[in-house]
Amino acid sequence: MPFCYETQSQMNSPTYSTSATPGTEIDVFSIKAGARSMGIHALRAHGRGAGLTALSSIELNLKLWTTASTAGTALTPSPCAVAAPAATAVPRIGTGGGVNPVTPGSGGGTYRGGIGFGASGPGGWVASNPDDVKQLDGTNAGSYDLYSASGTASMLYAFYVGHTEY
Repeated sequence: MPFCYETQSQMNSPTYSTSATPGTEIDVFSIKAGARSMGIHALRAHGRGAGLTALSSIELNLKLWTTASTAGTALTPSPCAVAAPAATAVPRIGTGGGVNPVTPGSGGGTYRGGIGFGASGPGGWVASNPDDVKQLDGTNAGSYDLYSASGTASMLYAFYVGHTEY
């Protein structure tokens, strides 16, 4: 049975921001498999804007790199079950609300999915079945990275990434 964990932007900074340049992606989160294989099974986010219209939106895109991303602040994922062992996957998060982003990996940067949500509302994705989980073997040198973007400058948001290890 797999173990489930969650990492969230609030572990480092209470609110993240998209780029000050509209339409520009920022690498805000990276996760690499550890001793166990892992898979991303959920992405959740919430816009933190006040008094904005439904037309103002943010997107979070998931990219797969064949060589893992670096820099950022290493985080300890929270287990979903109290009895779960410590996670072996290594998540990193950009600092300063995304102002100091994660340094992207190399070899691909292949888009593997993403979510869109309103600047003042929620959005998310959950794997529809086990084959829909975004997996990395424990021996894989790559990472999954989460990129934020918006057509409007400096949109505020928070995010949560759920992953399993097996």
